[in-house]
Amino acid sequence: MASNPSDESELRSGRWFDPDSLRGFGHRSRLKGMGYDDEDYRGKPVVAILNTWSDLNTCHSHFPERVQEVKRGIWQMGGFPVEIPVMSLGEMMMKPTTMLYRNLLAMETEEALRCHPIDAAVLMGGCDKTVPAMIMGAISANLPAIFLPAGPMLKARWKDQTLGSGSDAWKYWDERRAGNLCDEAWGEIENCIARSAGTCMTMGTASTMAAIAESMGLTLPGASSVPAVISEHSRLAAATGRRAVQMAQEKLCPADLLTPESFDNAIVTSMAIGGSTNAIVHIIAMARRAGFDLTLERFDELSRTTPVLANIRPAGKFLMEDFFDAGGLTALLKQLGEHIHGECRTVNGSTLAENIERAEVIDPDIIRSTDNPVSPTGGTFVLRGNLAPSGCIIKPTAASPRLLEHTGPAVVFDTYADLKAKLNDPETGITADSVLILRNAGPQGGPGFPEWGMLPIPDHLLKQGVRDLVRISDARMSGTSYGTCILHVAPEAAVGGPLALVRNGDMIQLSIEKRTLDLLVDDQELAKRRQDWTAPKPKYVRGYGAMFLKHVTQADAGCDFDFLHHGEETPDPEIY
Repeated sequence: MASNPSDESELRSGRWFDPDSLRGFGHRSRLKGMGYDDEDYRGKPVVAILNTWSDLNTCHSHFPERVQEVKRGIWQMGGFPVEIPVMSLGEMMMKPTTMLYRNLLAMETEEALRCHPIDAAVLMGGCDKTVPAMIMGAISANLPAIFLPAGPMLKARWKDQTLGSGSDAWKYWDERRAGNLCDEAWGEIENCIARSAGTCMTMGTASTMAAIAESMGLTLPGASSVPAVISEHSRLAAATGRRAVQMAQEKLCPADLLTPESFDNAIVTSMAIGGSTNAIVHIIAMARRAGFDLTLERFDELSRTTPVLANIRPAGKFLMEDFFDAGGLTALLKQLGEHIHGECRTVNGSTLAENIERAEVIDPDIIRSTDNPVSPTGGTFVLRGNLAPSGCIIKPTAASPRLLEHTGPAVVFDTYADLKAKLNDPETGITADSVLILRNAGPQGGPGFPEWGMLPIPDHLLKQGVRDLVRISDARMSGTSYGTCILHVAPEAAVGGPLALVRNGDMIQLSIEKRTLDLLVDDQELAKRRQDWTAPKPKYVRGYGAMFLKHVTQADAGCDFDFLHHGEETPDPEIY
């Protein structure tokens, strides 16, 4: 029987499927070629499931099952689910860094939503850069969108030790290099540290960004804390699908939810959970997609007044599964009280205050009160000085107290290869007072702003019992890392920032109390060095890499592409 197209509905997808035209005929007939009937999709919200699964992404290895559960929820609510695969950013496998491709996934997300007959979207992600990339793209597309976090993996055990991904890998690697751990034990740790599907079970970038997404109102309440492989995560997937259909009907878009206060909530949440330093770059990028000129100064303001309440590694003791059992993010947000803007709207139609109203702290050692914080001030500090005129950051809760006020001689490495070649050379002269500097590792220099900022400790110092040094770079570091690591130095060395002018033996002064980082060399000498400096050759001369180098902004501006910042709205495509 021939179809009988109705008048165009209020659904965006109706522009594709409703018209009694040759093009409408083509759209409908191709769906029918896949086995769908009119009853499956006509007049129903089309909900895209943007799936970042791949066989090389451990964090998302459970997504084939979860996507079916999302579809179940969409069907239950009378929607029509369509799965659209988008680029999978697997942190562990992709080189030189997934940060090089965050903006590519953001572009793909935006364009996939815009070019298809979509009324709403479920964004499925979790591994570090996947979360901000998908949210950045969804903000720019401004269609109804809800985020489904992948969830953390289960916590691991080795003998009588509880293991946290990333953090304990670094720790035991240092012990192996110091001669305190045999090959057999190292192999046992390798076999058990990644216990299940899901993201790192420490408060790394993945868990940090999931918590931030929830605090911004872009997930269902409690979604960011649910472990990846428990039954509650399956139910969360179906519930997310059901809500996506309702959002399509309500036409509830990111622009209806996100305000400057939403981004304040993101910052406060990141500080209170002792979150990854990477979050600063991503929050700035998301804010600028939404049209808000967020700067490092706002992070510094809020870090001074926000206590760290999550006792989670690497800044604390416990892991994400413990955090979930203790009450999860909703309980922590409730503990924050007036630090949070509770009036902000969220994807479930309620305010943030309404979503956390009934939350309960089950274990007050894991989720602390403001009267008994892990730290009285935020988990990430912003530093400035003549070595970082545009700012840099440090996570003092993961640093050694003895190094928070420190002056020492610089030992400079121009590239990561240079670092690996010279780190253990006795001629390099590294002592416990040295300040290790890695440069040419930023957005341009890396390229792509890799996670090289946790510079290794030389073997001879490890054998002496030294486990931390002041380390400075224009790179990032993993959110699972720890140590007195100063990161995101801006401007970076590759574009002529002051880090490019440092020489071996120069004295570097760090003051966490004053929030300063200075190169103790006079201005006249620095001017002479600048005259002698030449810019390095670009790492890419063609393809996506060349586009990245031409358009990426510096760390303090979010490392987005300059042409993707908020601007005049991109129209929906014409259909002819």
